[in-house]
Amino acid sequence: MSTDFRTLPKPIKGAGLTNAGVVILQFLLILLAETIEYQFGKVGIITGIALIIAVAGGFYLGRPGTTFATVVNPPIVYFFITVVLISTVGGAGLHVTKFGLDLVTTLGGAAPYLVVTTLLGWAWHFWAQRKAGKS
Repeated sequence: MSTDFRTLPKPIKGAGLTNAGVVILQFLLILLAETIEYQFGKVGIITGIALIIAVAGGFYLGRPGTTFATVVNPPIVYFFITVVLISTVGGAGLHVTKFGLDLVTTLGGAAPYLVVTTLLGWAWHFWAQRKAGKS
């Protein structure tokens, strides 16, 4: 049974999410996953899976033309959320050395997932643009 990715029933009625909707969806999903994981230990697989789901959800729920925002947003959001969580939940505050070490450690925890997601996301974006004839 072969089913096209775009023909599956969507929980959103209408054309789909706009660029702003995709950004908010990804922001909330990554924030929730990273906050939960950061409270109980180091960031890693749960945040990585959330990054993958955020990009896949952006492609699936977004309107045609939202693929660029879907690919570009997760690394920026992940960095921003990490900085906020380290200085609040992590307790680093304004201690530069602790903040820097925690930043590198946390960013490195989900780096493999972020690299794979970004590479596959850019490939999907370019394929979708080529398919639409936008070069």
